Amino acid sequence: MSLIETRQNQMFPILDADQIGVVRRFASGPSRTFAPGASVFDVAEPMAPAWLVLKGSIEIVRRDPSGAEEILTEDRPGQFTGEVNQLAGRPALAGGRAGIEGCEALPFDAAHLRALVIGSADLGEVIMRALILRRVSLIEVGGSGTVLVGAPGSADMTRLQDFLGRNGHPHVVLDVADPDGASFVDRFGIAPEDIPLVVLPDGTMLRGPTNAEAGAKLGITPMLDPQKVYDVIVVGAGPAGLATAVYGASEGLSVLVVDRHAVGGQAGASARIENYLGFPNGISGFALSGRAFNQAIKFGSEIAVPTEAARLDCGPTGAFGPLRIHLGAGGSVLAQTVVIASGARYLKPRIPGLETFEGAGVSYWASPVEAKLCEGEEVALVGGGNSAGQAVVYLAAKVRKLHLVVRGTGLEASMSRYLIDRIAGLPNVEIHTGAEVVAVEGDGSGLRAATFRDNASSSERRCPLRHLFLFIGAEPNAQWLDGCVDTDAKGFVLTGVAPSGSDRGGHGPSPFETSRRGVFAIGDVRAGSTKRVAAAVGEGAAVVAQIHAFLASPGDA
Repeated sequence: MSLIETRQNQMFPILDADQIGVVRRFASGPSRTFAPGASVFDVAEPMAPAWLVLKGSIEIVRRDPSGAEEILTEDRPGQFTGEVNQLAGRPALAGGRAGIEGCEALPFDAAHLRALVIGSADLGEVIMRALILRRVSLIEVGGSGTVLVGAPGSADMTRLQDFLGRNGHPHVVLDVADPDGASFVDRFGIAPEDIPLVVLPDGTMLRGPTNAEAGAKLGITPMLDPQKVYDVIVVGAGPAGLATAVYGASEGLSVLVVDRHAVGGQAGASARIENYLGFPNGISGFALSGRAFNQAIKFGSEIAVPTEAARLDCGPTGAFGPLRIHLGAGGSVLAQTVVIASGARYLKPRIPGLETFEGAGVSYWASPVEAKLCEGEEVALVGGGNSAGQAVVYLAAKVRKLHLVVRGTGLEASMSRYLIDRIAGLPNVEIHTGAEVVAVEGDGSGLRAATFRDNASSSERRCPLRHLFLFIGAEPNAQWLDGCVDTDAKGFVLTGVAPSGSDRGGHGPSPFETSRRGVFAIGDVRAGSTKRVAAAVGEGAAVVAQIHAFLASPGDA
């Protein structure tokens, strides 16, 4: 059964007269009357407000891959339109038109909708739940009118699927090898070199777009004001960065979060996190990061994905003034403080030709996209940490056989006990300790085999497979800092230690402050951090108090 069928009342609550009286106080303008069949808002309309129906009805419609409209539901008096994009002022993912009797409705732009959700606790809970469930339902039915056309398993197609999926953007996938996909390609005369193709709700076709191009055109990436000076810019939308966004924005700070890929960071790709406090049955990284994203948006944080922080320009040592972050796509943004939460990335083993198969059989995470591609097959995974263990448990339920390749003598030194015990009970997992992958081979369509070597005996074994997952340690995402802050020998950012010869006006550094006043570091990128989701969230929350202290007396720097 669909989400609409199972949670109808929560998705489409009906407010009573008293509740409507409360809601009216937060409207962004007077009510408007629409004639029967008139457009109230269109699919992909920028800055489309949410509407509270007072009289008549609004039909909510989606578009299928052919462009035809389908009615999803009909909102009647006491019901409201919208989903989480309306909280952020982003384009509408569905359309709305007045019903056969017309309608009268009250508008709520993003700022007023957030004020309502925060200002009325009881109604805020009802509305937030409905907005989130509607987004989930749109993902379930592909209800935004966005179509991704291509060959699943190809590097660019996998990249775009992962980008849209990780960022929670509803879309439909058409495989060019299937009848529907082939018919679509033929009907529009799409050339092979134009695939993969992203078709926007208005019919615009993006031919082989980058993630940044797709994000901008779909409204995932907001327009940033280069003259605005934020209280804090957070670089990295993993658990640490999102925690800073939630706590900072909820305490009145203006917050911008930028991330070059997706919300959630490495944790966002985790199939199941079972040792995070408060979730005894575990929670997927996607669900955890999605909830955190919604919280941050609710309190007014701006989140720009995919937006790369290319360089931090922090000016002369001891200088006071806005910090400038130059962006990869051009332009820059300004802030009073910067939080480095850019995390760490998995290392790439020195295997000849490995880069040839990245995205075409070789992956550094195990998302539902990769899991579907390797379903029922024989795969290999390299790594002995918790992220590797979570991926093994997730993939083993879907593949025929999984080879776990570990360089050390066992898993005990680097993996939690509960994961070790679970892996031991998986009949289709073969563990190769004291081993490594030394060669990969394939063809134009992707990976076809990998060679394992036993380091004790130097014996080698060639294993035919089409999917290799790599989780082999991490290095900091700190290259964009351009020497602005001190790092340790491995490149992780040092915090809580003033640089030699510095003058801080009698103030010692805060625990998460770097060698540059006003620049803080949290999470995996910080030297000495505990590489756990709960620790990252704790640091993200704690750094907000230190930011407040800095902003209260910046002239002492």
